[in-house]
Amino acid sequence: MTRSDRERLWLLAESYAMRAPDVADVLMAELERARVVEDARIPADVVRMGSTLRFTSDLGEDRRATLVFPGEADIAAGKISILTPIGAALIGLSAGQSIDWTARDGRIHRLTVETVEAPGTIASPVAPAELRTAP
Repeated sequence: MTRSDRERLWLLAESYAMRAPDVADVLMAELERARVVEDARIPADVVRMGSTLRFTSDLGEDRRATLVFPGEADIAAGKISILTPIGAALIGLSAGQSIDWTARDGRIHRLTVETVEAPGTIASPVAPAELRTAP
């Protein structure tokens, strides 16, 4: 995981800790186990914020999606929030890797990342609204 993604996602998880502790805990667990690298050193086929990927699941799904911050999420447009169980599971995986993730209904599923496309643009240095702290 890139250093900048980890920093931004840690702030996001902390901001959700009181209102959605289950979601925040899942994301924090992923962040704690992540191997952090400088942004310029991450391979193009590793899922990070803004990556577009294709994945398959044990449910027979074959989906194309982009991993985004909560304010950008739009399932119909294929934009999956990092604050969903599947979004948190995807971060840091590379093409060919599989992971088990727990759906909101408690069932465990397996997904496999088939392809990853690096984000098209470099993230803005201004934090998204979800990360700004309240006055």
